[in-house]
Amino acid sequence: MPIYYVEHSITYTYDRPVELAPHTIRLRPRCDITQKLHAFTLAIEPEPTRVSEILDLDGNSIYRVWFQDEPLSSLSVKAVSEVKTFRENPFDYLLEPWAISLPIDYPVSLNDRLQPYLRGQFSRLTGDIDPAAIRLAQDIWDKTTGNVVPFLSELNQQIYQNCSYTLRETGAAMPAGITWTTQSGSCRDYAVLFIEVCRAVGLAARFVSGYQEGDLDSNDRHLHAWAEVYLPGAGWRGYDPTHGLATADTHIALVTSPTSKDTAPVAGTFKQGRSAQSNMNYELRISRA
Repeated sequence: MPIYYVEHSITYTYDRPVELAPHTIRLRPRCDITQKLHAFTLAIEPEPTRVSEILDLDGNSIYRVWFQDEPLSSLSVKAVSEVKTFRENPFDYLLEPWAISLPIDYPVSLNDRLQPYLRGQFSRLTGDIDPAAIRLAQDIWDKTTGNVVPFLSELNQQIYQNCSYTLRETGAAMPAGITWTTQSGSCRDYAVLFIEVCRAVGLAARFVSGYQEGDLDSNDRHLHAWAEVYLPGAGWRGYDPTHGLATADTHIALVTSPTSKDTAPVAGTFKQGRSAQSNMNYELRISRA
């Protein structure tokens, strides 16, 4: 049961003075059955005039911050966390008998609650699934005869083995079809692809932003992303297609959401009538006790 110390600093500099509208900060690790947050501090410069701690719709602990009505040239956010992780075995569960094979026939009450995690991520109005994800899901379904756990493992390996990793520090996640067609992407692109394929066969899935242990001797660290799938009898279980792993005690989750756009570590805009170009720099350190 490892304990991790995480220091995550993000600095935005602007090419002209700006006034900041309220911002949302999502850098507090979640605290649940898989991990416990022992300590957390958040430092923001310039100091906000007001900070509101919020439990959002997905159960994430986030911060809403307000700033003075005066021009600023930069914004710095530093989060320091101490987290203990517990999930040594990612397969320590027994699925409900009715959830072993695809398609899963969810009870009506559960199906209603899972709807945000079953719709296509890039089609808000219709909820349509990306056609490329549907084709990949069909191929894997045939290969695994619709068995849920082998399906997820095979999907994880397909992305891990066939796609080339590309570091993209900023920007929205790519649609699943682009990632699979080009067979390249960042961790968030892989997670979106994994989620879309799961939803194509009726498996509820969500996006996770967080950290992964990686090489503790390396100073080249980045915010990570993976997927969680809701498995009746097991609850939410993580899969990391960037590394081809089912997530265990080397992953530290920050926030989860049905879509990637609602997991950005810092989100906000300028006040009305203001415009500027921003440059982001970050520093991430992870150590293990």
